[in-house]
Amino acid sequence: MANREEEEAAPLLNPEAHNADSVFSAGPKPRDPPPNLAPAVAPAPAVTVDCGEKVSAKWAAEGVPLTLAHGSVIGEPLLRDQWDSGLFSCLGRNDEFCSSDLEVCLLGSFAPCVLFGSNAERLGSAPGSFIHNCFTYAGLYMLGNCFFGWNCLAPWLSYPSRSAIRRRFNLEGNLETLARSVGCHRILGDEARQKQLESLCDLAAHVFCHPCALCQEGRELRRRLPHPGFAARPAMVLMPPAEQIMGRDTA
Repeated sequence: MANREEEEAAPLLNPEAHNADSVFSAGPKPRDPPPNLAPAVAPAPAVTVDCGEKVSAKWAAEGVPLTLAHGSVIGEPLLRDQWDSGLFSCLGRNDEFCSSDLEVCLLGSFAPCVLFGSNAERLGSAPGSFIHNCFTYAGLYMLGNCFFGWNCLAPWLSYPSRSAIRRRFNLEGNLETLARSVGCHRILGDEARQKQLESLCDLAAHVFCHPCALCQEGRELRRRLPHPGFAARPAMVLMPPAEQIMGRDTA
């Protein structure tokens, strides 16, 4: 009876701890987790993207994406960006670059050496490369017209700049555009072969449509890159002089 009264007087004591050998033993045994418990956090659902949805991307220098559209998945190949204007859009577009597009059209028609030098300077970001490229182009232009009767040598100098613009801004080439329009995707399977064919298409664009190709590249570069001469020029800020108070000592 006495033991039962003591147990009723101390109901918070663990009955398993009342043995003769170890009354002041360690605390209660740790409880095993109950089996078959659902996880606290549910697994994330699989992300699916519709194959017909077009993922738009804007690209900066050296193929670095600026903004990705909603629904893009990390690890998927991004679509190539389009040229800002077409090959035969000689007058450009009616936007803030309208006057620049008109200047590009006039330079491509009457002074292609100046336009090529300007494009090479913007693409290379070297302020002193304009004169070198301009005179080199002018020499090839004169040799081609003197010996062959048309400008057939300068396109071999200028077509690599078109390939460099495509690689730098991840632009779609003429071959890729034609293959997607006609539904022939076998050409786009081999990457090495596609690069070779795209280079041949760039050469063909400069040989057969040389002024138009130069103007298209000029419009693209002026919209994407600032002129290196203007970018390297430091800005000068003139501060007004401090207010001066003239007084006379009365002492």
